Amino acid sequence: MDFSYTTLKNTFMAPILLLLVLFMPALQITGAQSAGVCYGRNGNNLPSDTEVVDLYKSNGIGRMRIYEPNQATLEALRGSNIELMVTILNNNLQALTDAAAATDWVQKNVQPYSADVKFKYIAVGNEVHPDAAEAKYLLPAIQNIQNAVTAANLQGQIKVSTAIDTTFLPPDFVLPSNGAFSDAANSFITPIITFLSNNGAPLLVNIYPYFAYIGDPVNIKLEYALFTSPGVELQDGSNGYQNIFDALLDTHYSALEKAGAPNMAIVVSESGWPSEGGDAATTGNAGTYYSKLINHVKTGTPKRPNGAIETYLFAMFDENLKDGAEVEKHFGIFSPNKQPKYQLTFG
Repeated sequence: MDFSYTTLKNTFMAPILLLLVLFMPALQITGAQSAGVCYGRNGNNLPSDTEVVDLYKSNGIGRMRIYEPNQATLEALRGSNIELMVTILNNNLQALTDAAAATDWVQKNVQPYSADVKFKYIAVGNEVHPDAAEAKYLLPAIQNIQNAVTAANLQGQIKVSTAIDTTFLPPDFVLPSNGAFSDAANSFITPIITFLSNNGAPLLVNIYPYFAYIGDPVNIKLEYALFTSPGVELQDGSNGYQNIFDALLDTHYSALEKAGAPNMAIVVSESGWPSEGGDAATTGNAGTYYSKLINHVKTGTPKRPNGAIETYLFAMFDENLKDGAEVEKHFGIFSPNKQPKYQLTFG
């Protein structure tokens, strides 16, 4: 995750509503298979890959995102029936501008497992920003991986895309219907969107109401970020928004329309809330967020109300070696000893 706190400054100006929220530590809900979980491995105390896959299965988690094609993970996934999103790290993008290297990547990391591992997406790069050194390599890498997937006759099973964050939106938009990619991002992302659209792939977006809230707690209420607002906080024409997750998602749908891809789907490739290490990072808030999120994504947004929102919770475990601020280490829904931090039920 990589979030600019200024992104949502002066965003979603809404009336202040009085709310008392009751948190139930042992909240039990019915989830849906629209929710998967990201499996990050930045820890020195994590279970083995076999144990991790067993934990997914025993909890009914049917989708996984991984951040590199780790061979032990892929072996453990054989026959598991877990749908998989595998990420290509940003530092590999330059090499994949060579078509032969992309073919080799697919032949090494996908084809040997494709008979009994359910690859669903390849995320080429994660949160590559327009001003990043890797930016110029992203589209060629996507194109080459797509060609390699097609050459392997896996294009009917695997969609090739990339994961962006919400910093592609301008800092001064107010309504989801006005959503558009910023001038800085537009020339970078539009050709990518066009390519994805031509291949029937979704756009992957990492959405974090937590960072939106702590970046502007005056204008973004905690209840609006935690799915606990009792009523509409933002009215946009006929669409009313009770949570910022929907508002951010619909803003991206509006941006896709303006970028010439009105029918493109969005997969929420990361979303989570930390349990410690920063402002509003508590077990209570995190438990509320994850349980509400799993329940919420069974249905659509105000702009696209029909159908579930495919969403990946970030993350499976707390990761004690994660870079960045302390808060980054505490997004897990399980502790490294495999004990659940919250009672979550996946459908």
